[in-house]
Amino acid sequence: MAGSRTHSLHHRYSDRMSSFTSDSARGHSTFTRRGPRSRPLAPADHDMRHLTKLSRALFATPDEDAILRLAMDHIAAAGPYRAEAGYLTVDGDLRPSPKSGMTQPSAVGRRVRELDGQDGPVTVPGRPWGRALGLRGLEGLHGYLVVTSRSRPTEDEQSVLATIVQQTAAALSVAFARRRQREDALKLHRLRDEHTALQRQLVCVAAELVYQRAVQSLVADVAASSGGEEAITSALHRLTGLPALVEDRFGRLRSWSGPGCPDPYPEPDPVRRDEMLHAVACQAGPVRTKDRLISLVRPHGEILGVLALVDDRGEADEHSVLALEQGSSSLASELTHLRDLADVERRLHRELVDDLLAGTDEASAYARSAAVGHDLHRSHYIVVVEWPNRPADEAFAQTVGRAASAVGMRSLLSRRSDHVVLVADARPHASALYKELSRETGTRSGMIGVSAPCERVDEIPHRYQEAQRALEVRRQSRERYGTTFFEGLGLYRILGPGNDHRELETFVQEWLGQLIDYDSLHHTAMVETLTRYFSYGGNYDETADSLAIHRSTLRYRLQRIRDISGNDLANVEDRLNLQVATRVWKIVLGGPG
Repeated sequence: MAGSRTHSLHHRYSDRMSSFTSDSARGHSTFTRRGPRSRPLAPADHDMRHLTKLSRALFATPDEDAILRLAMDHIAAAGPYRAEAGYLTVDGDLRPSPKSGMTQPSAVGRRVRELDGQDGPVTVPGRPWGRALGLRGLEGLHGYLVVTSRSRPTEDEQSVLATIVQQTAAALSVAFARRRQREDALKLHRLRDEHTALQRQLVCVAAELVYQRAVQSLVADVAASSGGEEAITSALHRLTGLPALVEDRFGRLRSWSGPGCPDPYPEPDPVRRDEMLHAVACQAGPVRTKDRLISLVRPHGEILGVLALVDDRGEADEHSVLALEQGSSSLASELTHLRDLADVERRLHRELVDDLLAGTDEASAYARSAAVGHDLHRSHYIVVVEWPNRPADEAFAQTVGRAASAVGMRSLLSRRSDHVVLVADARPHASALYKELSRETGTRSGMIGVSAPCERVDEIPHRYQEAQRALEVRRQSRERYGTTFFEGLGLYRILGPGNDHRELETFVQEWLGQLIDYDSLHHTAMVETLTRYFSYGGNYDETADSLAIHRSTLRYRLQRIRDISGNDLANVEDRLNLQVATRVWKIVLGGPG
């Protein structure tokens, strides 16, 4: 009897399965009615044949959802079953299969999750028998099949169902393994790509570091060699293959390494130069300007010069930029050092000039001038420079110094509130300094006064007054701008242009009237004392000797002169007017008489 039931079960399953065939080559199943066979199979063989086809179809399907759908399609052929729902484990949660046809999926889903990986009964309205069957593999739970039946399945039907479930679970294990394998392969491929990219990046970084070390080493060698600007441009040319140059703050060439140096080098335009420097200073790092890649040399924000690469073909790359930045840093140290030396030299020059103009002893003056590389034993001229549209500040003083050097004047320099003073070791050219300053400043509105030759150190204060007088005459003349030599003033050394006798008396009365009245009332010689003082260039000893008085008496008289007249001998304008007034009083007006 049992054999008869088994035969009947296999016969029914075989009939149902005969209506399906699997197309595993395309990863999904289709089932068609087959025609009559020439030789019928035994029921057990027929049943096993269809299970084998199902197994092949399941294992040939790569997609987990497709495997679950294929298994659900075969459930009805295995007995009085209906596949109500299927679930797949995704990221630790059970996700319903799109093929699930449950009318109450939420209740079934809650029940399936309550089973927590175990098989168990499931209640579905209208279906007396229902089970949730876990699809398990070696890695754990892959999902669930929810199967119902019109009646309780026999043991044989449950055995066939269990076989389908086992095959489905195994196929899912293989599919999950394949998917992980693909994911691992993709991950490995990505890791290999990332590794290759990192290796390339590492090679680039290593090459960059090698280049940086080479640049830094070369720049350090240049700095240690004290080769100056020429060594820096030469190193930069070797590193980049491009011509390298250094210009000063004003656009004049200081060093060029490489081919193509213009001869003569173009004269800079001060206005355009300032505009260019301002534009470059507003940007970070080297800046391209026409055919040049420019880096400003500006330690502590002060522009000392320009380091540039000539790159008319646009060949400069990031390595060239790096080399230019390193060279600019090294040049900044070099120019800062040179500027500091120049500042010290200028300070020594000014202190010496200030003392010479005020009057100092010869021995000290000669020793100090020799220390700064200037020979005071030669004949000198005092040159006073004034440019009304330019304040007599440090920048203008440096401009005057550059202009003097440009026209071949060897000199010491200092400045006052409104003019710059040069102690030059030769007679200046009649117009060379004025023309050079006009070009430097961009305007011809300037005046220069030059003294008579000075043969001794103690004559310098007096010659300074002469230079001021020459400047004053130039200022008051019709042709205000240019150079005036004291030697060429003639009577105007004392009188000035356009003055008659009455105007001279008025001038003398204005500046010496109080002293003249004092002398007349107290029978003193204040005006004569002041005249002698100016005649001897402010030398106390010579003035006192000429008056046959003690040095302290002379000091007392000079102080009384200041008190009585209200004029300050230390003030340049007062001193000039008083000196002219005493000379006019002495020579033109005849002195005390």
